[in-house]
Amino acid sequence: MANPDRLAQTAALLDGDQELAASLGGATSLAEVGGLARVAARRRLGCAGVTFVLRDGAQCFYADEDSIAPLWAGQRFPISECVSGWAMLHDEPAVINDIELDERVPIAAAYRSTYVRSMLVVPIAGPGGAAAAIGAYWPSTHQAGRADLGWLQRLAQATSLAIAEIGLGDAPWAPNFRTRFRPGRGRDLIDQFRPAHGNCPTALFR
Repeated sequence: MANPDRLAQTAALLDGDQELAASLGGATSLAEVGGLARVAARRRLGCAGVTFVLRDGAQCFYADEDSIAPLWAGQRFPISECVSGWAMLHDEPAVINDIELDERVPIAAAYRSTYVRSMLVVPIAGPGGAAAAIGAYWPSTHQAGRADLGWLQRLAQATSLAIAEIGLGDAPWAPNFRTRFRPGRGRDLIDQFRPAHGNCPTALFR
């Protein structure tokens, strides 16, 4: 059962959204937290896609996404070579109106092969620094307003509270995550870790 004080704190961060606060408070895995965060962010911001990214040492692991077209779910990139990594390393949001004009964006195949033209990425706090990030993406140049930035930062705070309760034990790089995966059991695990509000991408278990 979610801690009542933590639930009230989460609801306050989420502008009184009791349903989302209760879902995050009752989440039992990182996959569930990521699923809730991505769906809520896309619904609120009206963007074309959202990613939930986990820090894995010197890499970023794109654990989950909700998007009009595939982005990078299941892939890893050097933390110094992607915008999610920049947000985590600097512990501040990245507001990018046009990827062609921002030096923080490595204009390479990872971006050119997608619809992404602008983005908003915020870090999610963890023990000892940012542990994850939420990224929102648009197919055209877009100026994220203060209201949207503020709300996404509060969602990141609420997500951080949920992760603090769960811990990082079932992160994709954690030993118990790897030992629970066996060849031929992928579909069972996908069903087991499927977020409550949408499908967890198969790529999460590659």
